[in-house]
Amino acid sequence: MNHQELWQTVLGEMEIQISRPNFLTWLKQSQLVNRDEKEGVAMVGLPNQFAREWVKTRYHKSILNLLRRFDASIKNIDYIIINQNCEPKTVSQKQARQPKGIEGQNSLMDLKIDPITNLNPNYTLESFVVGASNELAYAAAEAVVKDVGTKYNPLFIYGGVGLGKTHLLQGVGNEIKKVYHDRVRITYLPSEKFINDVVWAMRNKRMEDIKKKYRDIDVLIIDDIQFIGGKPATEMEFFHTFNILHQNNKQIIISSDRPPATIPTLEERLRSRFEGGMVIDVSYPDYEMRLAILKSKIQKRGVVIEDKILDFIASKVQKNIRELEGVLNKIIFYQQYKNELIDIKKLEGIISETTKNCTQNITINDVIKTVADFFEVSIEDLINKGRRQEIVEPRQITMYLLRDMLKMSYPSIGEKLGKRDHTTVIHACEKIEQEISANQTINQKVLNIKERVFNVKK
Repeated sequence: MNHQELWQTVLGEMEIQISRPNFLTWLKQSQLVNRDEKEGVAMVGLPNQFAREWVKTRYHKSILNLLRRFDASIKNIDYIIINQNCEPKTVSQKQARQPKGIEGQNSLMDLKIDPITNLNPNYTLESFVVGASNELAYAAAEAVVKDVGTKYNPLFIYGGVGLGKTHLLQGVGNEIKKVYHDRVRITYLPSEKFINDVVWAMRNKRMEDIKKKYRDIDVLIIDDIQFIGGKPATEMEFFHTFNILHQNNKQIIISSDRPPATIPTLEERLRSRFEGGMVIDVSYPDYEMRLAILKSKIQKRGVVIEDKILDFIASKVQKNIRELEGVLNKIIFYQQYKNELIDIKKLEGIISETTKNCTQNITINDVIKTVADFFEVSIEDLINKGRRQEIVEPRQITMYLLRDMLKMSYPSIGEKLGKRDHTTVIHACEKIEQEISANQTINQKVLNIKERVFNVKK
């Protein structure tokens, strides 16, 4: 593999392992600049000093392990700062201390990204696979394109990790750009970028720059809005930006991992604004949709994979679209670069490696704390004998998750949660299991909590 092919394979793996906002913020603009086969050193380029230190501190071990998986000669990584032409650049001490803020937003090394809108042209509504799990969200997206700013404003789309929310949001942006050309000014960004811009502007006393940048547009598309919860300055700035845009019939499109009512620490005034528009969920894809997604992706990439292989993947990989793509990337890698035939046994190993979770590292306290944080209750409330109505559902979900994720016995769960009788635990687990099948809201809560538990260990 050449540098670009190897790095795209590594990034495909990292995108599965870390959250979407973190991937977009820290790794999307990275590149593998060089490989010194004699010294065994890979040179990874990043756009600024802040990104260099963050990636080196947080993701070095994961990146090195992935590089060595695909190139055993690599023994270490050097992280350097590069410009858009992948040339090393010097950074003054002042620049090294200062993270990129609003001025650096469009300094993207991935030249496919539109530097004005931040939209990736690969994400289109045409390439978005529609099924029962997302057809309402897709229909709302099409309606927004036809009546920008007047219909479904704001459009709030929520769902679990890897279900295509980012594709849909960027697809709307690209379609609006295609239909209206330069008559409509569009900005797409992950919420983490908005947070970083607010922090940068406050630090440098340039809040007016933030106001001008985000209030002087026609369409604001912001991904993973849940991350602004609990950040007062960011929430306040977004609240005022939201109001000004909305009052002037400017379109606002938002995504989250959960509906507005269940975003912890989010200010009530923002929550009510979000709920004032169209709120639609994107749920987990069924078998037919998963198979359609796989066929769409291999067609786009111009590769051939046997139907029985695609069928097996669609049957086994059920959690999210990102994992489907992760398995597909590995199969293509083995076929094209290692010339290996993929049989079912080999495929089972690839799926297991890609979709493995970290339940072996999860503790009882991880589950309890995550549930408490999600419902904004105290850990003491969950584990004590109190019977307040607002604690019943969180406690029952805790019992269900301890049983489902950690395979704890009913007596052990009862002992941990207020020394309750095991029959109480059995009733709680059975009730939540039934609710998951019948009640979409409960199902979404449980899925979101599970994802948060897994992310604790990432």
